[in-house]
Amino acid sequence: MTEKFDAIIIGTGQAGPSLAQRMTQEGMKTAIIERKLFGGTCVNVGCIPTKALVASARAAHMARRGGDFGVVIEGQINVDMKQVKARKDAIVKQSNNGVTNWLKTMENLTVFEGHGRLESAKSVRVNGDLLEAEKIVFNVGGRASVPNMPGIDEVDYLTNTSMMEVDFLPEHLIIIGGSYIGLEFAQMYRRFGSRVTVVEMAPKLIGREDDEVSVAVREILENDGIDIRLNANCIGLAQGDGQVAVTASCEPGIEDIVGSHVLLAVGRKPNTDDLGLETAGVETDARGYIVVDDELRTNLPGIWAMGDVNGRGAFTHTSYNDYEVLAANMFDNDPRRVSDRITTYGLFIDPPLGRVGMTETQVRESGRKALVGKMMMARVGRARERSETQGFMKVLIEAETSKILGATILGIGGDEAIHSLLDVMYADAPYTAIQRAVHIHPTVSELIPTMLSDLKPLN
Repeated sequence: MTEKFDAIIIGTGQAGPSLAQRMTQEGMKTAIIERKLFGGTCVNVGCIPTKALVASARAAHMARRGGDFGVVIEGQINVDMKQVKARKDAIVKQSNNGVTNWLKTMENLTVFEGHGRLESAKSVRVNGDLLEAEKIVFNVGGRASVPNMPGIDEVDYLTNTSMMEVDFLPEHLIIIGGSYIGLEFAQMYRRFGSRVTVVEMAPKLIGREDDEVSVAVREILENDGIDIRLNANCIGLAQGDGQVAVTASCEPGIEDIVGSHVLLAVGRKPNTDDLGLETAGVETDARGYIVVDDELRTNLPGIWAMGDVNGRGAFTHTSYNDYEVLAANMFDNDPRRVSDRITTYGLFIDPPLGRVGMTETQVRESGRKALVGKMMMARVGRARERSETQGFMKVLIEAETSKILGATILGIGGDEAIHSLLDVMYADAPYTAIQRAVHIHPTVSELIPTMLSDLKPLN
């Protein structure tokens, strides 16, 4: 059977459902295809469930710290992992059901559950049906990358997806990968009660960050009792006697790391393997991402790609912004561009990292003359009141224009306070716009103007 539509959306991640709503509101007969879980990575196995687990882990951590605040808890603090998982599952179910019901009751939208593949630049095959449309949009996301390392086919390993089914406490969790996903799981499972070892090939954690950020994050995790193994330049795996052995170095005399479970957190890859892209002639890059321009158009007229699959952002917030960019250009005669957005993201360990704009390394490489302000979180009243004084705040200013180039807040509330700097950057205003603002006391944000009042040349 062949059915004609005005538009076909493949995938129901962060961007797809919102675009479907906008298209149907514009009077377009629209089809949306989902092969597995409505809502995509964020709703089902990404930010929503992991942050629910982070919240449970923090509750356990604060219970153990009760004595620091004069709160005496008698007996041992135990974590019921089945209940932790049940709480997480309930939160995920609510979000998943919300997206599913939204789409299935949307007027002028037809939902297909199955795997969609291009048969041409204007047609998609799903469940034996052929759908045709002048506009086709990919929103298929990505998945955990599984590297071809020695022994990988001989061991049982976990990824961020399969970790969502864990309802027990691993005795010793070995995490391969010292970046954002791996570090969040490392801290949460250490706080649940597991022994945790992080194995990272690079000489530092979260390699895209400045050295001082990486060092501070390492100290935070080691203070929680997490073992960190850097410069693991020869990783291999082996299974035996119910344990997993991880080789971290080929140098003689260095013992393997032996644990009960291993989690692979070494990056993501796009879900472009089986979409019929080659058949239609849609261009992909060397890593498999769909190549798009600044308005998310592929090399073929009438085909776009949004979200993680286009390699232009790897976050829920960038995926949603992709929808906004595409809709603005398609319907509003508003020439928005992907390159208009400012890089911003968080690392949701505790305390969290909020990042915006350029790092100090990038500023130096650009050759700009810059000013820098820095403040340790120990000076922040909110941090002292909560007895959470780890971390620092830092901002980089272009000397010539007084514009904010980038900022880092690693500390309590850093993932929220960073937005006050981000908004000034979007306003294209000088740093004095926030430096002269009066903020509420006692908060984290109130010390940002103070930090901006003590800038020094970046030598």
